[in-house]
Parts: sequence; structure tokens; C-alpha cells
Amino acid sequence: MRLGNQLQKLREEQKMSQEEVAEQLSVSVQHIHKWENNKSYPDIQHLLKLSDIYETTIDEFIKKDATLQNRLNIEDEEKEDDDELFHPGFYIGIGIMFLGTFLSLIIGNLTIMMVTNIAGMLITCFYKNILKLLKDVKKDFYEQG
Repeated sequence: MRLGNQLQKLREEQKMSQEEVAEQLSVSVQHIHKWENNKSYPDIQHLLKLSDIYETTIDEFIKKDATLQNRLNIEDEEKEDDDELFHPGFYIGIGIMFLGTFLSLIIGNLTIMMVTNIAGMLITCFYKNILKLLKDVKKDFYEQG
């Protein structure tokens, strides 16, 4: 069961309106509507307050929503990646630039050095973005299948 469905069911069991919940959380009714229709997720502070209001635990919210579990896992992986000083793309890009420079010295062709240096710089600068793009494509593929 998705989190939004759980939130709506729990709210109705408590015989509360979306307006009442929004007031208790100090958010707009639109937030409650989006959460209950699985258009967005509440942040952790709001989940804590919702668990108090609905007399349940955050654990129950998370365990019942596989999409939320995946989202939390992806965010954790991204935070771990951000902690690295030099990501693998940095080393790959530098290696490609050195290889291009070395080959251009041996062959005597500056075009090789220019092309490999540009490719190396792009990999060095955009490695994380490329990985994120590939993860998003993979995620979309599995969600559609």
C-alpha cells in the first residue's frame, strides 16, 4: 500500500478532514492532498507529526510503501556519493587525458590530444551527472515494467 493511501485511510479512521490535519501540521491543504494522492511525500518531520496524529509509527508508513523505501535508499546512496572527495570519474577522466597526451607525443598528432583531453574533462566534470542519469533511466525502466 502506498503512503498516500495509508495517510488517507488513517485520516478517515480518525474522522478528520484534510483541513484539520493541515492545520495541525502547519501546512496547506494542498500538501495533504498531494501526499494522500501519492503526488509527493511528506518530509521526515511531518511524518513524525503524522505518526503522532494517527497514533502509529513511521516504521509502519515506510514498511508498507516500497516506493518510499526505494526513494530513501536512493537518497542514502546519493549522500554517500557526495561524501567522496574524488569520485571514480575524476580518476578515469585524468587517466584519459594523460593517455591522450602520451599518444599525441608518440604519434605527433595534436588532434588526438585535444579530443581525449576534452573527453577526459567531460568525464571528470560530469561523472556524477552521467551516473544519476543512468540510475534514473534504470529506475524508470523498472517502474514501467
